Amino acid sequence: MSIEQAITSLAARVRELKPIIETEEATKTALIIPFISNVLGYDVTDPREVIPEYTADIGVKKGEKVDFAIKTGDDFHFLIECKKVGSPLSLDHANQLVRYFNVTDTEFAILTNGEVYQFYGQLDAANRMDEKPFMTLDLNNIDARQFPHLEMCTRKHFNPQALAANAEELKYIAELKKVIANQFQEPDAEIVKMLAATVTTKRMTAQNLEFFTRLVNTASSQFLKDEVNRRLRSAQVFDDPVQAQEAQSESTTDEETIDEVISDIVTTEEEIHGHSIVRAICCSEVPAQEITMRDAKSYCAILFQDNNRKPIARFYFDRKIPRIGIFNPDGEQEQFDLESIEDIYNHADLLRSRVAALNA
Repeated sequence: MSIEQAITSLAARVRELKPIIETEEATKTALIIPFISNVLGYDVTDPREVIPEYTADIGVKKGEKVDFAIKTGDDFHFLIECKKVGSPLSLDHANQLVRYFNVTDTEFAILTNGEVYQFYGQLDAANRMDEKPFMTLDLNNIDARQFPHLEMCTRKHFNPQALAANAEELKYIAELKKVIANQFQEPDAEIVKMLAATVTTKRMTAQNLEFFTRLVNTASSQFLKDEVNRRLRSAQVFDDPVQAQEAQSESTTDEETIDEVISDIVTTEEEIHGHSIVRAICCSEVPAQEITMRDAKSYCAILFQDNNRKPIARFYFDRKIPRIGIFNPDGEQEQFDLESIEDIYNHADLLRSRVAALNA
């Protein structure tokens, strides 16, 4: 079962069972244990791997426990604190999770009520749990962009270095999105002045600042609408090439629009997923941040240190049969068919060898 299928199935289970669940224990049994087993892929019947009611020896209050500790061997993967389904999630009501995080060797924690899962790391300070989650999975509002990041949390693909690198990106992207959204709705005076300076030499008096603030708001709104329309036209063009060809002949304006859309480079979810997988594979050789992605019209390049003279691989996912091309020491590609994006893991040795050679 793919990560997408597992999450979709669990979301349906939440919708079905939530109305009849009345306790935290029932939430664990009906919703959270299936998440640990079916989504994350851990054996909930093996107490060496999934430890319920975990108690630390030192550093916490007597009698205090965390609901689940997830381990392989001696290595902690996650600590999980559970609340009753429908309960609000707040670290104010999960103090034991914070304390356990700070006294164990775990790098990641999950706070959940069975329908919302908040993933925490230690990005702000070593050995201290962050106050804000780097990712939130809401089974009532599933975001497909999270699938590759969730896959890195599974037992099969868990890699703390790669997950930490992805967590850092997710955290900052989420915060930047909030800043950008706020600026779209109510741009700061400094932002307005900066944008106005690119189109006028007028002195920025209070009157001009008010004038350009209104224009920036209007331009932002129009830009968003234009971008949505452009992407809708793009989808129509690629879904029906015959219609695109007919539209192309209707007028010069339409022709220019279609040419513009076709020439656009669109980075797909599959390419982002593939990039995350290559990072997870190769972070044993170099820091995950040094495995970068640069999209092109006919392929998506995976590079070392964002240097196009140091290619690692290329994705050809827009074909009937998706392929990956992996570069050898002579700079030549060896291409492999992929039945699914996860098949990239089958070529882990070649990818690691390529990165090790580039890093030598």
